[in-house]
Amino acid sequence: MANDVSFGIGQGVTPDIAEATGAWWETTRDIIQPTEFLFKKGGAIIQSSYSDGPLARTLAEDVCWLVDFLKSR
Repeated sequence: MANDVSFGIGQGVTPDIAEATGAWWETTRDIIQPTEFLFKKGGAIIQSSYSDGPLARTLAEDVCWLVDFLKSR
């Protein structure tokens, strides 16, 4: 999938990276749970989402709405 998009996708995440971002590392399956950030130019985080399961993940429609909202201000 990473080869099909024009933006960076985190791959090869480790427990150390999870800890640095405040994400939850699930030791049972040895995976990071969804941790999503939306940055503006310059690198400031304008939205973040942390999940510990299949709920509360950021939808593409929500990101588009937020970007349009911020542009309109």
